Amino acid sequence: MNRDMPMRIVTRPDFDGIVCAVLLYATETIDQPIKWVSPNDMQKNRVQIQQGDIIANLPYNEKCSLWFDHHYSNQLRHPVPGLFRIAPSAAGIIFEHYHSHLKNEYTELVRETDKIDAAELSLDEILHPEKYPFVLLSMTIHPHIAAEKPYWNHLVDLLRQKMIEDVLRDPNVRQRCDAVIEENRVYKTLLEKYTTIQKHVSITDFRPLKETPYGNRFLIYSMFPETSVSVKIGFEEKPAKTVVVKIGHSILNRTCNVNVGQMLSYFEGGGHRGAGACRFHSSLANEYLPQILDILLENDSDGSIVSKTERSSTDRRASGDRRQNTATGYVEDGGVERRKKPDRRTGGEQRKGWERMDRWYSRRVPK
Repeated sequence: MNRDMPMRIVTRPDFDGIVCAVLLYATETIDQPIKWVSPNDMQKNRVQIQQGDIIANLPYNEKCSLWFDHHYSNQLRHPVPGLFRIAPSAAGIIFEHYHSHLKNEYTELVRETDKIDAAELSLDEILHPEKYPFVLLSMTIHPHIAAEKPYWNHLVDLLRQKMIEDVLRDPNVRQRCDAVIEENRVYKTLLEKYTTIQKHVSITDFRPLKETPYGNRFLIYSMFPETSVSVKIGFEEKPAKTVVVKIGHSILNRTCNVNVGQMLSYFEGGGHRGAGACRFHSSLANEYLPQILDILLENDSDGSIVSKTERSSTDRRASGDRRQNTATGYVEDGGVERRKKPDRRTGGEQRKGWERMDRWYSRRVPK
């Protein structure tokens, strides 16, 4: 890498991304402001990447100079400058790459980032984040609010210079930590109201709300311990009707076998084996959501809906139509279940008007 060119960090605004920036500032000569972007914008080539850019915790772009990532869905088949490995966090990847420079500096910060990004939390950490400084700090970061950019930059500066106790004493941080505690209380009430359970899957649909609420992403697992995976559905931007689906394995009931990142890569998203997200236009909700839920309900060990059972070449649901047992509220905004009860298929009936694209995905045949 040519260190004479301007260098910029390109990362996402979550706790892992912020710690990635802290480590890169400590090891490289960064002379440009951080570029905060979403994984979805990277996937859809909406971000202008240039030589000198160091991409961290995001999908690869061939124009960058260095790339560090750990997401299952972002794997490449060829080596590139930087480091990729399936790991608890991207910050841990960077720490490994620059360990000779960093030595034992930032060891605690990286260890806590690994735990938070990999969702390796105890029940007490979920229910009482105020008792755990790094967990609480991570909850003050809201990636969906672009106006929060000054706060993300502020956190990077604080974590570069101060211990966690001093970071939490910062007035801006303290105010947000206090707000998180109240935010989580309200969020729990909304989870109770808008969540339905289908076998081992919890489905939280926030689309009826004017604004999608945010809170402790681990709280759902403590509320519904019988479930092994959660699905949260909401709108990103009401005018654009962009649907956001976030899926996570329960960290208290680890019996979900689906590779979430691999699955969501077929629905305009991606992520880790145990967690991921996708974003798509609401016109696709009637097509995508039933497929996603079917895969989760089948719970195959390789994340496939065709392994271990014999499937028709044109219908991935040869063993019957599981939608007859599925709640109706999540399929379409204000809509109803795609198939009315009298119109549902019998076990061996193929799905008319659809064609199989691959083992994950079918599409409607154009008329």
